[in-house]
Amino acid sequence: MKEKRILSANPGACYLSKQNEINSVIVKVLESGQYILGKNVSLFEQMFANYIGVKYGIGVASGTDAILLALKACNIGYGDAVVTVSHTAVATVAAIVISGARPILIDIDEKTYTIDVTQLEETIRDNPEFNIKAVIPVHLYGHPADMNVVMKVADRYNLFVIEDCSQAHGAKIKSRKVGSIGHLGVFSFYPTKNLSAIGDGGAIVTDNQQLFERIILLRQYGWRKRYISDIAGMNSRLDEIQAAILQVKLKYLDEENIRRRNIALQYSKKLSGLPLKLPIEKDDYYHVYHQYVIRSSDRDSIKNFLTQNNIGTSILYPEPIHLQPGYAQLILRGKRELRVTEKICKDILCLPIYPELSDEDVSYICDMIYYWHQHK
Repeated sequence: MKEKRILSANPGACYLSKQNEINSVIVKVLESGQYILGKNVSLFEQMFANYIGVKYGIGVASGTDAILLALKACNIGYGDAVVTVSHTAVATVAAIVISGARPILIDIDEKTYTIDVTQLEETIRDNPEFNIKAVIPVHLYGHPADMNVVMKVADRYNLFVIEDCSQAHGAKIKSRKVGSIGHLGVFSFYPTKNLSAIGDGGAIVTDNQQLFERIILLRQYGWRKRYISDIAGMNSRLDEIQAAILQVKLKYLDEENIRRRNIALQYSKKLSGLPLKLPIEKDDYYHVYHQYVIRSSDRDSIKNFLTQNNIGTSILYPEPIHLQPGYAQLILRGKRELRVTEKICKDILCLPIYPELSDEDVSYICDMIYYWHQHK
């Protein structure tokens, strides 16, 4: 077999095609002498809000901070509970814990890996003692959660909905982008994301003016006037350099998502004859393939073989959060077990997918997977 170097399942931001533009905006920021909450942050906030289809955008320091600030804006904290999933980045649950609230983790849909909406209302209805105040549906791997049902349930029980869109920049349900459907949408711009900075960064979007104004205060010490805190806030600011870089990269996001979808289509066609479970895309949903996730009972053997052939893969996520020692005792327990979550963690494998991946690379990866199946 021809030896070839393939980058990891998601190698981080690839900037070669935009290097000159990015270099130029970085130099301009450095020359301006304004590095915190200046014109680049304001411009990006408006650009990103327009892109998502909402009135307001707020740049913050990270995706984790975005969730934390969204919870604080909704006055959620000690004595409250928030429903989300266990199969997600730990940041989702960490932010709930940091806020002082308790997470209630429910199972996921086995096909989309997003929140199992059949359990959502049952969990809220059957656990009134938990004082549930919000739901955080996670649009995992780039496929939107079932927001139609989430919003109906939330409306019935007067709950806030905070969409975790950190892996789904540009994903849609019909014509609506994720982040514009709940009361608040939160995003990460970590270097591996579909829209990525060169470092940490995050954003919150909303149509609610009251929530927007509260988050603006919360992200910088509660200041309305400098050095005077109207409320108790924190320091969580998107810096000018990252905002300038994100302005450049936002222009290419739709094009790059189309390329991700094209790569995913190639994978699905080439691997369809193998005993693997491949990703699906529900009708009227627009998947942006932050990850291309396959499932196999031979996951570890396939992973090891691909590694030996210079193909990097990853497992997102190998251990459900409700089983991790740092969080197991902090989580409120509903009546349901998380059978799907616990089952799929043993089977999932993320194949390389990023816009710069060539068709030749995709074919090579698929050839190697076929070769493993023929010779195992």
